[in-house]
Amino acid sequence: MNHPATPELQAAAWSAVGKPSPHESAQLHVLGQATYTDDIAELQGTLHAALGLSQKPHARITAMDLSAVRGAQGVVAVYTAQDIPGTNDCGPIIHDDPILATELVQYVGQPIFIVVADTHDHARRAARRAQVTYDELPAIMTPQAAKAAQSYVLPPMQLTRGNYLAAFEGAPHVVKGQLYVGGQEQFYLEGQISYAIPKEAQGMLVLCSTQHPSEMQHVVAHALGVHSHNITVECRRMGGGFGGKESQSALWAAAASIAAAKLKRPVKLRADRDDDMLVTGKRHCFYYEYEVGYDDEGRILAAKVDMTTRAGYSADLSGPVATRAVCHFDNTYYLSDVDIRAACGKTNTQSNTAFRGFGGPQGAIAIEYVIDEIARHLQRDALDIRLLNFYGRNDAEGRNVTPYGQTIVDNVIHELVAELEDSSDYRARRRAIDAFNEASPVLKKGLAFTPLKFGIAFNVTHLNQAGALVHVYVDGSVLVNHGGTEMGQGINTKVMQVVAHELGLDLECVRATATDTSKVANTSATAASTGADLNGKAAQDAARQIRERLADYAVKLYGGDGGAAVRFFDNHVHVNGHVVAFAELVQKAYLARVQLWSDGFYATPGLSWDAKTMTGHPFSYYAYGAAVAEVVVDTLTGEWKLLRADALYDAGQSLNPAIDLGQVEGAFIQGMGWLTTEQLWWNAAGKLMTHAPSTYKIPGISDCPEDFRVKLFQNRNVEDSIHRSKAVGEPPLLLPFSVFFAIRDAISSVGHHAVQPPLNAPATSEEILKAVMAVQAAHTGA
Repeated sequence: MNHPATPELQAAAWSAVGKPSPHESAQLHVLGQATYTDDIAELQGTLHAALGLSQKPHARITAMDLSAVRGAQGVVAVYTAQDIPGTNDCGPIIHDDPILATELVQYVGQPIFIVVADTHDHARRAARRAQVTYDELPAIMTPQAAKAAQSYVLPPMQLTRGNYLAAFEGAPHVVKGQLYVGGQEQFYLEGQISYAIPKEAQGMLVLCSTQHPSEMQHVVAHALGVHSHNITVECRRMGGGFGGKESQSALWAAAASIAAAKLKRPVKLRADRDDDMLVTGKRHCFYYEYEVGYDDEGRILAAKVDMTTRAGYSADLSGPVATRAVCHFDNTYYLSDVDIRAACGKTNTQSNTAFRGFGGPQGAIAIEYVIDEIARHLQRDALDIRLLNFYGRNDAEGRNVTPYGQTIVDNVIHELVAELEDSSDYRARRRAIDAFNEASPVLKKGLAFTPLKFGIAFNVTHLNQAGALVHVYVDGSVLVNHGGTEMGQGINTKVMQVVAHELGLDLECVRATATDTSKVANTSATAASTGADLNGKAAQDAARQIRERLADYAVKLYGGDGGAAVRFFDNHVHVNGHVVAFAELVQKAYLARVQLWSDGFYATPGLSWDAKTMTGHPFSYYAYGAAVAEVVVDTLTGEWKLLRADALYDAGQSLNPAIDLGQVEGAFIQGMGWLTTEQLWWNAAGKLMTHAPSTYKIPGISDCPEDFRVKLFQNRNVEDSIHRSKAVGEPPLLLPFSVFFAIRDAISSVGHHAVQPPLNAPATSEEILKAVMAVQAAHTGA
């Protein structure tokens, strides 16, 4: 005889999380009805702004005639730095980043004035009519030149462990060399935009496409010389961010607000794509000098790396980016004796900033490059060298402690790699590719298997906090507001799922509103892959308080053993044998004056970081993954194609597998673009020439592999993350390392894997062809 399941069993079986629910705005996106900042209906009297930009990379302004700008069609006003009522600064950490340059310009594209006109087109056209005279100064354009000149925006940093000098002396083999990995434009579909609307009593509402509303609030308040409570920043959604709208939306928010405050009229500042790319910073390019000692088996004994970034003209977020690079040089490998150095090179280029991965990919790719070289020198499969050097787990040797002192307690890389090695049929494909290459003189195939370990949390401990508000209305519907921002990654969907689960409701019963500094204050940026972790926990805290109040009230109405015994699931409340619709209980609770809203807060526990010694416990946990890529390269032209990619990613106990799979796929293609096609190029006059889709090449649909196999690794976070899930924003960007090293493997086959291909990133066709010719020359010469 089948007995009906108890409410406890039914509640355990019911869930609003862990399901592949659609993105909360998916239908709006498809129908073109999703409202972005530029879609918001403009108020009467709205004006449009544009920025006047420097034409020199490093110079003093000796004269500036703006009369032609002021006299241009439709122009209402022109403002320079002298017109800023408050502080002329938009730097997120160090105050070295002016909103508008004064006497000194430090890169081509640096804003020097604001022009406001009746239309967007009139403002842009007028901005080009300025007559500026410059006294040019020497310019530093590359990280190599910055290193040679000891030109830095911050003091260099160093992390050491063990006696690396002695370890080098005892190492049977040493590999040393240089590597250059280029930067990357965020290339969000929606460009930078801010719409500033004056309010009474020096108030300002700023509708802004930003990942960090609270920082925009602070910057605008400082620029206008008012308190933060005068400024409200709102962001419903962004058309992509990828880090480019974390700190660098500040310039646009400040400029629009300055003009609006001066004119007491709404002002919109929407950057043209060319201006956006000329003005804003990108992913930091890195120059590496490395030296690694290893034994006959390929086990790393000592590692030294000196990394210099192209920081640009100001500090921006370069310090934290370099710190994360230092902390990710180890990737999945135990390094006993290390000397890891990083310097933020000051260059006369855009001030580089956050980009998905935030220095982690740049740190990790260096050790992967080294392992690739060790394997080739020892004539062994690179996967075997990787397996040999993986972190251990609580073994007697202590091979589970990072160079910065954090003990790894969640290591699943061994199981994950074993699963992918089997499912991708890696070994058999390696043999087949070797046979193909022997018979194919022009087309060469390459195969690579690369792992990842990525730390989750902000480098700066105090940023690991979040707040949320949850409102339950009398009809039983729920509204949630949190400090995270939606940029297409699905944070609102996940937070809505968390709230729905906590209250036992279907996802359709919950709605998320725009991020708003007047609702949740002092928020951190939606960055560092912490958005769902932090804001999900905060929203869960708020929803739990409401649920507990309702549970206590239900016991008063229907009796029972206390609120803890009440079950909320499937849109109903189960209490002492009674089943009550959630909306019905809410209505009764309202009449009984039970509080139906609550705030929630979360701060990630157990984090610490000493910036002086570069040691501590900076990460809450690690996400893991691995990928296998197979490519074919035309050695006569340098053209290549990704034939197949297999990726396995550890999302923990996924909140939403559909969204997480999409994030992994997107990160893979974006990272592949960084390492292969997306080349930033400055001309001799210091101007970025790749400043439009016509010259800057992100991957297209034809670049995606026809055979693309992406899976989530079955795992459960050992840390008390939100429903034991793991972050999925940044870590998968390391998966396409496999593409870069597969290309290098194909090039290596030209010399029968006896020559180290000198391949830098991005591996454009030109770079590939250059490496092929170098390998051919070295092999023939040998």
